[in-house]
Amino acid sequence: MKLVRYGAKGKEKPGLIDPEGKIRDLSGVVPDIAGAALGKKGLAKIAKANWEKLPLVKGKPRLGACVGDVGNFIAVGLNYADHAAETGAAIPTEPILFNKARSCIVGPNDDVMLPKKSVKTDWEIELAIVIGERARYVSKKDAMSVVAGFCVCNDVSEREYQIERGGQWMKGKGCETFGPLGPWLVTTDEIKDVQKLGMWLDLNGERMQTGSTKTMIFDVKTIVSYISEFMVLEPGDVITTGTPPGVGLGMKPPRFLKAGDVMTLGIEGLGEQKQKVIAWQ
Repeated sequence: MKLVRYGAKGKEKPGLIDPEGKIRDLSGVVPDIAGAALGKKGLAKIAKANWEKLPLVKGKPRLGACVGDVGNFIAVGLNYADHAAETGAAIPTEPILFNKARSCIVGPNDDVMLPKKSVKTDWEIELAIVIGERARYVSKKDAMSVVAGFCVCNDVSEREYQIERGGQWMKGKGCETFGPLGPWLVTTDEIKDVQKLGMWLDLNGERMQTGSTKTMIFDVKTIVSYISEFMVLEPGDVITTGTPPGVGLGMKPPRFLKAGDVMTLGIEGLGEQKQKVIAWQ
């Protein structure tokens, strides 16, 4: 299934993308694409609903983040071998973890706002994992059983804050609007092999990133299992899993975002995003 949240900011409703690509309202089935609705029972309830009888949503409403009420927004750094190489970093021996703030989360096509004193804001196309079941010390073998699905994330990053201001990554990763999610959450049954998905990002129509989840250093199962050793994962938690090469930091000379730029990005089977970069407001 492809699940969406649509409508005005803060008033999003749950929806389903039907076989014709149209949005069907799920408000009568689940209150939101969040929490218990992402568990096995919740997804089964949605799957049992007759999509043809669900109300058809007219027009082209705004899409919100495809997951509501996110508790933890966790990220993995330097998780693509080719990206680590372009930044001159060593291959990590264990996943590098950091947090993004909940206030990072916006819709897939909402504006991305430069921080007030930003000079080095960068782009990162990433695969995000959406947790569906509570997980504590889950094994790699069982890791996929706690995953509800996947979505596209743009892990927008301010590199000066991240690297030059004390070495705490969260400073450069937690800024407002720095985590567009969507357009939709795709349940695991729709993805044949999550470790073979093509990825891309364009800036102003110019290809910046081309990659594949096959070059991940730590795969989805490893990441979920590993994180569950250090914290309890809850339904609705989001884990964004690292980026392939082509970020502005790795270019010679480096290239960073400015107001008016437009980012377009997508992952095979998970849809596309488009964001305009705006100055701080």
